[in-house]
Amino acid sequence: QVQLVESGGGLVQAGGSLRLACAASGRTISTYAMPMGWFRQPPGKGREFVASINWNGGSTDYPNSVKGRFTISRDNTKNTMFLQMNSLKPEDTAVYYCAATPHWLRRGPAEYPYWGQGTQVTVSS
Repeated sequence: QVQLVESGGGLVQAGGSLRLACAASGRTISTYAMPMGWFRQPPGKGREFVASINWNGGSTDYPNSVKGRFTISRDNTKNTMFLQMNSLKPEDTAVYYCAATPHWLRRGPAEYPYWGQGTQVTVSS
């Protein structure tokens, strides 16, 4: 199994930046070449796709809502994935989750069998 732990959340003003990290342990993400992703869940809403990255970091996928502001990356030597978030907006406020999946180019939460516990990001206006 894969265990995922997020870190780096916090409170930031609109226009600011945060960098989230997701540390993987157990069955390593590099050993099994698993794509990974970030999702978020705003208060009172469902979980939504934020970004994904293929096994070696060569390909990424973003929805229009974050494209150009967020950057996903990974370091397989350290079993860690990152999400650099710039130009943050109040509507980015959510609990952010990292996840892993055996299949590339998946945006649905149900297609990710492995999840972290989440980290809160709050953007004040």
